[in-house]
Amino acid sequence: MDDEPRLISKIQKKGDRAAADTLIRRYYDEIYRYVRRQIADKDAAMDLTQEVFLSALRAVSRFDGKQAGFRTWLYKIATDKTVDYFRSRAVRRRRVLAADELELPDEADADFTRRIEQADLAERVTRYVNALSAETQAVFRLRSYGGHTFAEIAALLSVPESSVKSKYYRLLRALRKEFGNEWD
Repeated sequence: MDDEPRLISKIQKKGDRAAADTLIRRYYDEIYRYVRRQIADKDAAMDLTQEVFLSALRAVSRFDGKQAGFRTWLYKIATDKTVDYFRSRAVRRRRVLAADELELPDEADADFTRRIEQADLAERVTRYVNALSAETQAVFRLRSYGGHTFAEIAALLSVPESSVKSKYYRLLRALRKEFGNEWD
């Protein structure tokens, strides 16, 4: 990663495609996994990941490594794109599985039922979170799906760490209240 500032500089000064390709390859899988954990549709997750990198390359001239690391900056873009995706998308309230997507389990019916219930809960939690402010969504997504620390999230969002913690724990309390026994 020592060469990261050099690669960014090459992109900023010369529009170096090889340097851009190197950075994209370095972070693509990680950013895709982050987006995919949040979006059930694999193709939509791939498209959104492409948008993240296109946006990053368009804005790389304004990237300032003193404010945040490149990886952190990519997570911020990915979070913003994910929030936008859920906001602008004509949200389907229910996802219908195609017959070839439905995998019938070899396990007992109880295990299958539990997995369906967990998927339903995840969908309802996602809808709940999608209705919140962009900043609260970003805190939740970066913490839950990105595994970032409160300090990292605070730096990404340019807000005090105490504000990030407050938003996160307030949301957890609201989720427990909203979903009761299902949440725990």
